[in-house]
Amino acid sequence: MTDALMILGTGSGVGKSLLTAGLCRLVHRAGIRVAPFKPQNMSNNAAACRSGGEIGRAQALQALACGLEPRVEMNPVLIKPEGDQKAQLIVLGKPHGTLWASRFREDRTVLLPKVLAAFDQLRSEFDFICVEGAGSPAEPNLREGDIANLGFAEAADIDAWLVGDIDRGGVFAALLGSLAALDPRDRQRIRAFVINRFRGDLDLLGGALEWLEERCGLPILGVVPMIQDLCLPEEDAPFSSADWSPSETPRGRVVAVQYPTASNLSDMDALSLVPDLDVRITRSPDDLAGADLVILPGSKAVRRDLAWLRERGFVARLEQHLRYGGRLLGICGGMQMLGSAIDDPEKLEGGGTSPGLDWLPIRTELLAEKHVAPVEIDVSWPERGKVIGYEIHHGTTTRSRAEPPFHAISEDGRVLGTYVHGMFDCAPYRDAVLRAWFGAGRHATEDLPDRWQRDLDRLADVLAESLDLSALEARLGVSLE
Repeated sequence: MTDALMILGTGSGVGKSLLTAGLCRLVHRAGIRVAPFKPQNMSNNAAACRSGGEIGRAQALQALACGLEPRVEMNPVLIKPEGDQKAQLIVLGKPHGTLWASRFREDRTVLLPKVLAAFDQLRSEFDFICVEGAGSPAEPNLREGDIANLGFAEAADIDAWLVGDIDRGGVFAALLGSLAALDPRDRQRIRAFVINRFRGDLDLLGGALEWLEERCGLPILGVVPMIQDLCLPEEDAPFSSADWSPSETPRGRVVAVQYPTASNLSDMDALSLVPDLDVRITRSPDDLAGADLVILPGSKAVRRDLAWLRERGFVARLEQHLRYGGRLLGICGGMQMLGSAIDDPEKLEGGGTSPGLDWLPIRTELLAEKHVAPVEIDVSWPERGKVIGYEIHHGTTTRSRAEPPFHAISEDGRVLGTYVHGMFDCAPYRDAVLRAWFGAGRHATEDLPDRWQRDLDRLADVLAESLDLSALEARLGVSLE
């Protein structure tokens, strides 16, 4: 039978996604057919599959680590929050209605057969499945009907490692407490601990490692150091600024607005790698002062985020920004805000019409059917080339005169809109646009996917050096180096 291992964490943000990606790359380099899997994910940052569905972007990165195209089976349940009380439910890549917080535990339970079917499909095609959990498994209020952590592990009959983040402090209490909070049937599935993101000399840990092993009866496989300048997209990070440091004399300043349900802020990743750009995100209109380019990113609730912009005073600052010659780029939902109006005939956001900012000659109609697709576009401006990206959006938007990958442009050319996420990931195109917008000289470094490949190997090398993988090697029958 296909082998599988689940990576669980003491909480959100402890590094499960990247450790899973690194482990996937190690196993892939050993010649094993490996695939990633996350039963249930919660994130507004998604990636498009060629089948037309969407999955969490961490699973897309893990697929890249395995040398695979992203597939909807890799993340069968994706929850995209639309506020504190409700979320859009994505099942096998497609919208599946609304998931309400008040019925979260009940409504997810019925999804377990679909989750197991997706897992079994991958099991039939691959030799090893590296499974990522969600948040923490030690939440007694969420255990009944769980499909994301040990509830799934029990149903699929797989073992797990438990990861703790020492950088945030309290890692020994977090690991010990998490184990203690589990029912005996769940506790037996935890086979080992991993300590992540350590800074400094290992001697500082003294006898703490042995203390934890004695208290829990489980081995600590190793201590993974903090890896500096690692440019890999994490699930909930607003954007990866691994190589970014403000230049003393930046050629341009780029500011993205992070409204409440901003999505796919990963579009900032490629710009953050450009050495002479000052790149940041903000929730304050005051931070737009002095910006050369303002970006309105994607949005999970476009009309609500547009209302937030107005309430927070962003519109007056954006008007001032444009009067002083600044540029404004709307991506996906951000572009929809820049048109004359957003119509909502199918009541996706309550129905009716919201007036737009009216800086682009377009109008958007929100529709229930979601358009999800990778795209490859031949471009002629600012020079001929190719853009590879993806689209994820509800609705349709009228076009104005604009050169692809842009969908709309203002009369003075300073306001632009596009539905294409990831269009700056390609270094030659990114370089050409930056030269056109910010002046002569070369800016870009390398294609973002190329950087990801390089850093996945760096991550895998660190895991091979830091962890005792002998038990896993024995299970797989290979050496993981």
